[in-house]
Amino acid sequence: MFNNKDNKSGLVLGMLAGAALGALVGLLFAPESGEETRKKIKKKSDDLKDQAKNKYGELSDAVKDQFNSASASVKETASNVANSVTDGFDKLKGQITSKAEDAQEKAEPKSK
Repeated sequence: MFNNKDNKSGLVLGMLAGAALGALVGLLFAPESGEETRKKIKKKSDDLKDQAKNKYGELSDAVKDQFNSASASVKETASNVANSVTDGFDKLKGQITSKAEDAQEKAEPKSK
């Protein structure tokens, strides 16, 4: 049910990890002072953390929406099944009552 979302979340996480690694390698080999490099690494890590939080929120909302949709569908199906069973029971009860009445009428002696 969530297979497509799992693939997308894996792709997103892979892209984020690749971006983080690429940014880190680029910063480490940049000809800047250690302090500047650390500031850039911190900024990039903060940006990536924010992106990860946003993606987590999006995926969490999508999972909640799918769960709520599936839950509503199950409730509707259960209600339909219960109604069908009740209707079938009522119909069967009517048929049995009718047959019992017919049998009772046939069993009674006819008076002239």
